[in-house]
Amino acid sequence: MTASAGGQKVTQRQNNQNNDGPENQDPSKLVADRLKKLQSLKDEGVNPYPYRFERSHKAKELQDKYKDLAAAVETDDVVTVCGRITNERNTWMFVDVHDDSGKIQLFNHKEHLSEEKLKRLKMLDKGDFIGATGTVRRTAKGELSIKVSDYTVLCKSLLPLPDSWDGFKDVEARYRHRYVDMIMNPSVRETFKKRSLTIRHMRNFLDSRDYFEIETPTLQVEAGGADARPFITHHNALDMDLYLRIATELHLKRMIIGGMERVYEIGRIFRNEGISTRHNPEFTTLELYCAYGDYNDMMDFTEEMLRYIAVNVNGSTAFTYQGVEFDFARPFRRLRMSDAIKEATGVDVLTIKDFEEAKKVAADLGVPLGKAENKGGVINAIFEEKAEHLLVQPTFIIDYPVETSPLTKSHRKNFDEVERFELFIYGRELANAYSELTDPLDQRKRLEDQARKKAAGDHEAMPMDQDFLMAMEYGMPPSMGIGMGIDRLVMLLTDSASIRDVIAFPTMKPIHKKAE
Repeated sequence: MTASAGGQKVTQRQNNQNNDGPENQDPSKLVADRLKKLQSLKDEGVNPYPYRFERSHKAKELQDKYKDLAAAVETDDVVTVCGRITNERNTWMFVDVHDDSGKIQLFNHKEHLSEEKLKRLKMLDKGDFIGATGTVRRTAKGELSIKVSDYTVLCKSLLPLPDSWDGFKDVEARYRHRYVDMIMNPSVRETFKKRSLTIRHMRNFLDSRDYFEIETPTLQVEAGGADARPFITHHNALDMDLYLRIATELHLKRMIIGGMERVYEIGRIFRNEGISTRHNPEFTTLELYCAYGDYNDMMDFTEEMLRYIAVNVNGSTAFTYQGVEFDFARPFRRLRMSDAIKEATGVDVLTIKDFEEAKKVAADLGVPLGKAENKGGVINAIFEEKAEHLLVQPTFIIDYPVETSPLTKSHRKNFDEVERFELFIYGRELANAYSELTDPLDQRKRLEDQARKKAAGDHEAMPMDQDFLMAMEYGMPPSMGIGMGIDRLVMLLTDSASIRDVIAFPTMKPIHKKAE
C-alpha cells in the first residue's frame, strides 16, 4: 500500500465531518506536507529514523512515582521518555506523548530549548515518535510534565491519524487497519494485552500441574478430530494434497499412547466455514489430554482453571459481560442434555424411540433438522435450537447422544449416550470435553461410519485416519480431554461483543481496486 492510498483510506470518513482541523484536509495534501517536512529534517542533517533510543522511564512509572507531587511544583529529577505524539497545544509548547503504558506531557519552552530545536518542532506532526529528556514538574493545572531540555525525532509518520476528537469508529476500517485502531483506541490495546495474559496464565496453570506443551502438525494428511470442513493445500515436492488442521486432538492422543500422561497444545485451528461475531476461519484453541481421568474430573479441572485465569487476568473471579454479571467462584451448573431440552420445551427426549419419532417431535417444535440423519442428531438439533441460548450462567451440558460424538466413550449407565460435556456461558459454547474413547475396535467402527458419511458428500465428516487407529491398537489408557476456544474466553474476560474484537487481524474480504 502506498502512503497516499493509505492516507485516503484512513481519513476519507473525516472529510465528511467538520473542516476546521488539518485532519479534515485533502489527504494527498497532508501526505505531501509531511513528505516536505521529512525532507527538511534530512536537509538539516537529522536522521528521522534512528536505530535506537535509551529511555529511563515509561509514562506510567512517572505517573505512579510522582502521584503525590503537588501542582506548580518542579523537581530537579532528570528523566528520559519516548513515545508517539498524540496531541499538541499552544504552538507545540505542550505535547502529549503516549507509550504503551500511558501518557506524559512534554513542556517545550525557549528558556530550556535552543532556538534551533524550537524551530524544528514545527516539522513534527501528530503520529510522529519523539524521545525527550528533561526535569519532572507538575503544572499549575495539575498535569505531570517533562520540562524538555532536549529531544530526538524517532520516526516521522507520513499518514495523518484520524480526527482525535471523534476517534476511529468505522468498524470495518478498524478491523482492516488494526494498527490505526490500536493507536486511536487505547482500550483495543488493553484487550490484546489481556489476550496475551489469558494465554500466559493458562500456560502457567497447566505447566504447574505437570502438563507438557506439545506442537502437532499444522499441515496434515488427514484432517480429523472434529466435524468441520478443512482448507486444502498442495505440497509440490511430494505432489500431494494436505489439509490445514481442524483440531489437534488425534496427534495429542498419540502422545498419550506414547507414554506422556499429561499434554496440551495452544495453537491455531483452521476451518473452512462462515464468518460471524462468533466465528473466524482461523482461531485459537487449547486442547489438553490427561491419562487416568474422566469427564467428571475434567469438569472440576475446568472450573479451577477458569477461576485461576480470571483472577490473574482481571483481578477477580467476578466480571460483567454485555451487561450480565458472572462469577467463576460459584460452582458451575451440571445439566444433562435431555434435562436442558425438557426445561426449555417440556419434551422428554429420552422417551423417543427412533429416528421417525424424533423427526416428528422436531417438526412439532418447529426445529429444522439440518444434516441430522439419526435420532441422536435430531435430539442435538432440538437442543441447539431450543435450549442452548438459554444457558446464560456457566453450565456444563453433559451426556450427549452417542451418534454425535465419534471419539467419546459410551456412557457407563446410559448406552444411547456418551460421556461428553460442553461448557456454555452466555448461550455460547466455550469448551467441549470427553471421557476419551480408548476401545480401538469401537473407535474403528465409529470412524468407518464417519467415512461413509464423507463418501456420501458430508464435507464435515471425519476421515479414516489409519495411523491413528493403529496407534489406538497399541493401547491408550483411560483419559480425559478438552478443547477450549481461547478467542471466546478472551471475549468474556474483556467484554468484547465480537470475536473480531479479540483477534488482532481477523479474516476480511479484500477490497478490490476498481479498474481505472
